Amino acid sequence: MLPVITLVGRPNVGKSTLFNRFTRTRDALVADFPGLTRDRQYGVGRIGPGPYVIVDTGGIATATEGVETLMERQVQLAIEEADHLLFVVDARDGCTPEDIAIAERLRRIGKPMTLVVNKSDTFDPLLATAEFHALGLGEPRAVSATQGMAIRPLIEHVFAQLPEAAEEEAPEDDDERGVKVAIVGRPNAGKSTLINRLVGEERVVAFDSPGTTRDSVFIPFERDGQRYTLIDTAGLRRRAKVKEAIEKFSVIKTLQAIEAANVVVLVIDAHAGIGEQDATLAGHVIDSGRAVVVAINKWDGLDAEAREQVKAQFTRKLGFLDFAKLHRISALHGSGVGLLLDDVDLAYANATRNLSTPELTRLLEAAVQEHQPPLVRGRRIKLRYAHQGGRNPPVVVIHGNQTDETPASYKRYLINRFRRELDLLGTPLRLEFKSGGNPYEGKRNPLTPRQIKSRQRLKKFTSRKH
Repeated sequence: MLPVITLVGRPNVGKSTLFNRFTRTRDALVADFPGLTRDRQYGVGRIGPGPYVIVDTGGIATATEGVETLMERQVQLAIEEADHLLFVVDARDGCTPEDIAIAERLRRIGKPMTLVVNKSDTFDPLLATAEFHALGLGEPRAVSATQGMAIRPLIEHVFAQLPEAAEEEAPEDDDERGVKVAIVGRPNAGKSTLINRLVGEERVVAFDSPGTTRDSVFIPFERDGQRYTLIDTAGLRRRAKVKEAIEKFSVIKTLQAIEAANVVVLVIDAHAGIGEQDATLAGHVIDSGRAVVVAINKWDGLDAEAREQVKAQFTRKLGFLDFAKLHRISALHGSGVGLLLDDVDLAYANATRNLSTPELTRLLEAAVQEHQPPLVRGRRIKLRYAHQGGRNPPVVVIHGNQTDETPASYKRYLINRFRRELDLLGTPLRLEFKSGGNPYEGKRNPLTPRQIKSRQRLKKFTSRKH
């Protein structure tokens, strides 16, 4: 197994910046704002003598209630599974009482540990680390996560202390991470609770307060031999309500998670009803070409009348998701959650299917025969044959004449026809039209055989005369 190295420390000392530096990514959300990270974030280290798992954690605080207690639980779980701890402190703030309290706690745990003095780029290394010797955690190491100063020597120092029995493995490629499933929805819809239910542990912070999740958290997961990567995302609100800079970054990370996913699970809060923001988010998912599964959460708490209202709202506002499988679940109690991943598999399989050209052409001919394309300036649009032009989402390329003039209503007819005949549940379908050009366009008209013979006779006659 790869060695696990966990970053710990009080809030706003640069743990997430160090995480991004080690992984050479921007997976962890970074801002000059204490308490930004709340969940465990895992990545594969790319700097150092070999691969390793690096874990970013929330800042260790002393709160005894609220979401901070759940953050504290996440930190404790990360510490327990670590092979080595990187205790990060801030050179600019100096040695604080919080650092002393954390050092006492980590010393009692007894894990191998290195004291990392971050933000040391503007100090002499000896001066930056001088007062941290009082913590009694060995030789402090001065680094700068933002500048990349002394990062490689730090990880080489850590590797020198790791057990020799730790076997190195190559980091997984994206294909080996399995199906990437993004869990999206409005704030407080139950996305984090659903992920914890699926993986069977308190993997992410789930709290009864909107905006608990701020970053996109990638969670490897396996069920019945099938690998998945679940992506917990921040809830999306209407643009007018997004005012804080942190929330704006969270929105960007959520949209990026949708682009990175193979399948999107749209979580809807049944108690809050289906709003315009749900429809907007669903539209963005379809525009991104992602396969979709819809989960209406907190269904068990509704009476019969409220359930009928939610069904009517879904038909009225999300009718364009008629191709997606619908689940009525309770993430908190687990009802209906077990079948969710089965339809995720189905949606992904349909999104990546290979569609044969003869079958697509046959379906096109049958659709045209049943309902002819309209006339354009007195000439009928000709649709001749079709073939597959892409997957995830499936793309059907249709060739013919005047295809650029095909109206939107006829395109919808063809999409519905292809989807129904091919049984493409769970995935959007895209059409591309290509018109066959005139091979003689821009050229002189070709001569007929009779014209060629006449020109040859004229040439002979002219040559004899001369």
